[in-house]
Amino acid sequence: MKKTLITLLAATLFWQVNAAESIWLTDLPKAEALAKAENKIVLLDFTGSDWCGWCIKFKKEALDTAEFQAYAAKNVVLVELDYPRKIAQSADLKQANAALKAKYKIEGFPTLVVLDKNGKEIGRQGGYEEGGAKAFIAKLEKFKNAK
Repeated sequence: MKKTLITLLAATLFWQVNAAESIWLTDLPKAEALAKAENKIVLLDFTGSDWCGWCIKFKKEALDTAEFQAYAAKNVVLVELDYPRKIAQSADLKQANAALKAKYKIEGFPTLVVLDKNGKEIGRQGGYEEGGAKAFIAKLEKFKNAK
């Protein structure tokens, strides 16, 4: 019985971690369509996932937390726009990300851009900010309510 319970707990934890990772999209048009259909905002995370220390720190302290994941599931369509140095990406994804980096005038990482359900920019955070998930959620709510 004890062995079965431990196995079930491990499987549940594994599923939750994989579910959290899978909610991040890489296709902005799909994300915008989803946001419109579900009346959510869109969060664009411009990141260097395998080399940017501040990106990694913010992801760990805010974006990967259970608190943020729960909030995002109800309020946000998440889009990761990654510019890695060691992780392979398709040519199409690289091209799409480069175009979005130019469109949103991204000059450093991490940069987080918030769009309303119609694709209009309503807020942005350039660089790392302390405070974890709670502070970042408060900032997103401020952006949402300011429009």
